[in-house]
Amino acid sequence: MNDVRKPIFDAVRAAAPAGLFADPGNIYALDNLLDAFGVGRAVQGRRQINAAGLQILKESEGLVLKAYRDPVGILTIGYGSTGPHVTAGKVITEVEAEALLRDDLERFEKWVDANCAPATDNQFSALVSFAFNLGEGSLKDSTLRRKHLSGDYAGAAVEFAKWNKARVGGVLKELPGLTKRRAREAALYRKVEA
Repeated sequence: MNDVRKPIFDAVRAAAPAGLFADPGNIYALDNLLDAFGVGRAVQGRRQINAAGLQILKESEGLVLKAYRDPVGILTIGYGSTGPHVTAGKVITEVEAEALLRDDLERFEKWVDANCAPATDNQFSALVSFAFNLGEGSLKDSTLRRKHLSGDYAGAAVEFAKWNKARVGGVLKELPGLTKRRAREAALYRKVEA
């Protein structure tokens, strides 16, 4: 949780009946209410992935400064950047990789903010990491998103694990890297901000 929200949470906890905030659902509800009023959001008005989400994303994607083909054959560079700007043999610097990452993230941050609200900072960041890896289309039509939007946060967290496969050579295979990433995203999604 950011520093702006901490005094609010402390005051509500002090005034609330004992044990009310032992239920993570009540913490999520308060966090979502604060989100709805924009309390603690970035000044520029756009939500951004938090440090924990960014760490998951960077460690999962890895930093590769020369263009390569990912496990499903997509030409990739930097921290998982894809698209027409990535050409065979292209080499970039770490600074360029960071710039590409920020440009790529903006698209996913905007989409998750517009299509998965309300969400706590940790939920938002886990969903951004997920969308960055699989695309907005996968998240848009997923049971994960449907459960999130209905307030079934425990059920939504379980859904992450189902997205650990990719087509490799035309065969749908479980990838250990995706299994690990989905587990980390689910753990962040579940993490109560205090």
